[in-house]
Amino acid sequence: MHAFDILGDPVRRRILELLARGERPAGAISDAIAEEFGISQPAVSQHLRVLRDSGFTTVRPEGTRRIYAVADEPLREVDAWLETFRATWQPRLDALGTEVARGKRARHNHHHNEQEQTP
Repeated sequence: MHAFDILGDPVRRRILELLARGERPAGAISDAIAEEFGISQPAVSQHLRVLRDSGFTTVRPEGTRRIYAVADEPLREVDAWLETFRATWQPRLDALGTEVARGKRARHNHHHNEQEQTP
């Protein structure tokens, strides 16, 4: 399965977002996802299996629990692929940042000038 097929599913993206904050037991993931998306524990388990089988997560046993964590390599591959497009949008984002800063300065200067003119 291609990385974007994996990441295209909102449930799997949300699981990865949860795991980005740190390792979590499968039960805690299932509880959070079931509450947020209204899906069953077996459905969440299937998403966890897809993430594990595709290499996006790791799992380790801890007693009777399975602890999941994000695996870096597939996300690095996605990031490397996206790098080819950053050259397209980065100058636009930089220009937008410049315009936002100009607008803030102009509002600040306008507000400051109004205060000086008020008797």
